[in-house]
Amino acid sequence: MFTRGGERTQGMFRHRQAFHSAMRVYLTAPLFSALAGGKDPPRGRKPSRWSTRNLIFQGMLMIFEESRNLNDRFLGARKSLVAMFPGDRRPGKSYSGFVKAARRLGPQAMEVIKTHFREPHRRVAGRHSKRFGWAAFAADGSRVEVPRTACNQEAFGCAGRDKTGPQLALTTLYHLGTGLPWDWRIDAGTEAERSHLRAMLATLPDGALIVADAGFTGYDLLKGILEGGRAFLIRVGANVSLLTKLLRVDVQQEGDTAWQWPQDKRNLSPLKLRLIRLPRKSGSPQEAMYLLTNVFDRPRMSEEIAASLYEMRWGVEVFYRAFKRTLDQHKLRSDAPEQAKWERHWAMMAFLLRGLMTVEGIIARGRDPLSMSVAAALRIVRQALREPQRRWRHRGDLWFLLGQARKDEYVRKRSKKARDWPHKKTESPPGVPKIRPATWNESLKAQRVYAAA
Repeated sequence: MFTRGGERTQGMFRHRQAFHSAMRVYLTAPLFSALAGGKDPPRGRKPSRWSTRNLIFQGMLMIFEESRNLNDRFLGARKSLVAMFPGDRRPGKSYSGFVKAARRLGPQAMEVIKTHFREPHRRVAGRHSKRFGWAAFAADGSRVEVPRTACNQEAFGCAGRDKTGPQLALTTLYHLGTGLPWDWRIDAGTEAERSHLRAMLATLPDGALIVADAGFTGYDLLKGILEGGRAFLIRVGANVSLLTKLLRVDVQQEGDTAWQWPQDKRNLSPLKLRLIRLPRKSGSPQEAMYLLTNVFDRPRMSEEIAASLYEMRWGVEVFYRAFKRTLDQHKLRSDAPEQAKWERHWAMMAFLLRGLMTVEGIIARGRDPLSMSVAAALRIVRQALREPQRRWRHRGDLWFLLGQARKDEYVRKRSKKARDWPHKKTESPPGVPKIRPATWNESLKAQRVYAAA
């Protein structure tokens, strides 16, 4: 039992203040200084009610609010923000003023913020930064609807079926070690996932492995990954054509070596790749899974490791489900294009911040960060924000509670799959890639291309 003196010694922290202290572990002064450009306001002019720090805190706190109305979210988040900084000048009272102030961050502000988050991401990950010896990242994209206003329609267009509204495309690099986003790109729904991935390649650590589904094939993308010094493990299907026995040289590995050399790229060097075939239980070629990689070191990328890494790719699908449904981000609420993009950025930042707190708590308790429960962690964060009068006895209680936010570990006796789901997608598998031996003329042309390179 704690005495009053003991409580004073240990420290009594209110929920909001504990959450505030946790946020400041990851959102530090150098970030706010970099976003502000290191400039002080002109002499004689009062500083804005929305400092750079308050803008970042407010934007993420709004995501944790449960209200569906933007203005109500703003008011609830502002109340928490004021409680976190009781001695500071109070921020503005209107959502429109917050939106206007956020414009001064500029288009490059989000890149600065994402770069800042990568250092604590590396620190928190620790030994979990690699799986099966690889710093592996899953790439995938998803779309989300935005309000059907005239300006949103003009800016984003329609990327879905007929008579659907405007959409935003979100492509994410998901770290397989921690189950958290590493980088993301947001654009109109008509933008291609491959373009987004190519833009994010430079943010990956050297030697990283990209794991992706059949939507990320393509000569230009794979060539860009190779030139950047990264590895890949990508599923291929009937939309990909491969050649075998293209270069008849003694050092060529037979059996699983394939070459990608599209007809419109015959003036460029063919890509030498390794084809991994993972049979299914039925043993039918149509049921097999085909993976392409540039890793020819079999001990480092055995069939078993390839199968395990590609199975872990499903985590990015679960991430999107949690992000869009658990965090209630399946449809945006902003009526203007610029605000819609920032709303999506705030949500990704909030998801990453909450995730870093939770993963740090889980690892501190000796558990795997992939056991994290997004729903349980979100309940703890929301409790911290809406119950300011309750007190915690220890400074580390927030991380203690978040460390317990893990998925159920019991073994299910039956499938969790719903009996009937009329709107469920029934997409057919990618199929079998088109594989054929190279002709004599193709081999000669390939040798000339290599000689000229």
